[in-house]
Amino acid sequence: MPDGATFDAIKSIIPTFIAYILSYLYVGIYWNNHHHLVSTLSKVSGKILWFNLHWLFWMSLLPMATKWLGAYPFRTAPTFVYGFILFMCAFLTICSYFTMGYSR
Repeated sequence: MPDGATFDAIKSIIPTFIAYILSYLYVGIYWNNHHHLVSTLSKVSGKILWFNLHWLFWMSLLPMATKWLGAYPFRTAPTFVYGFILFMCAFLTICSYFTMGYSR
């Protein structure tokens, strides 16, 4: 949230806004992939449910990492944590894909 009610106050939150847009795009891509992946299933196994729960945990950390990255852009720890969370989301999506038997 900007510190004031002027357009100049928006300048101070540009890094946070860019991090938000980036996270929004990632969540949209993951949501789309998840929807497509699940729509191809005829039956959901317990293993898929556990992968999905694990994936949702990492997705739930994105708002925190986004705010931290926006507050401290280009700093090592926030960038690493943000990247690691995105990596785990991608990794678990790939694991779910192969667990479902799509190794073609």
